[in-house]
Amino acid sequence: MELTYLQGYDDETLDGVRRLVERGGLAPYLAAKYPGCHPHTTNTLLRGYVEELRRRHLKTAPAVARVEYDERLVAGEAALGLHTFESRVHGGRLRASSGIRIAGVFRRAPLEFLRMIVVHELAHLREREHTKAFWRLCVAMEADYHQLEFDVRLWLTARELGEFQS
Repeated sequence: MELTYLQGYDDETLDGVRRLVERGGLAPYLAAKYPGCHPHTTNTLLRGYVEELRRRHLKTAPAVARVEYDERLVAGEAALGLHTFESRVHGGRLRASSGIRIAGVFRRAPLEFLRMIVVHELAHLREREHTKAFWRLCVAMEADYHQLEFDVRLWLTARELGEFQS
């Protein structure tokens, strides 16, 4: 069985996931650990949530100009979310703005998964590349960042196998 979202993990971990899938236990495991969906289902609510996290963790970082769900982002093909930087000349001055797009599949996901993706994209306000400093910042904003990233990959795998509805 191909575990598309878990590429790069060690064989022992992958074997454990395969056994869980074969027993039909992946979706129940995730549903018990992460019951329900977050309430931030519109772009307006998502923007408020992103701004709240930015103010809490990155007080001096500039506000994000554009925040939205993007149904065109397909998890696995591109990214779970995207952070964009834009610079424009406006009246002889250079103006910079940034945006965050979250894959539409996360419109109906557990809050912890949305938070992990937003934290990742917010970390790009300070660190553009995935350096050690970037990962430290992600963990500083969300202590369980790496576990949540793994669980998001499990959730995407369960969805791909048809265990969760869209």
